[in-house]
Amino acid sequence: MPDPLMYQQDAFVVLEPDLPEQYLTADELLEKLKLIIAHRQQYLPISLQKFTSIASQAQYLLETYCELDLGPGEFLQWYAVRLEK
Repeated sequence: MPDPLMYQQDAFVVLEPDLPEQYLTADELLEKLKLIIAHRQQYLPISLQKFTSIASQAQYLLETYCELDLGPGEFLQWYAVRLEK
């Protein structure tokens, strides 16, 4: 059985092309995903189309994905991190 500590995160490291890495809280990343989703519906994975709201799409992305393809040469990646031991 996996240790529950494996599923606890303090923040997410977020990677975007031509930008330095950012550390965001789950709430900050969720807001960033909502903004991106609102303007990029045509690039969303098919699995997100079953959700009727941007908030539910963003929450699903946060919980089940770690990368979002935004078109040619554009992407957003995020990885959960713990900042303290």
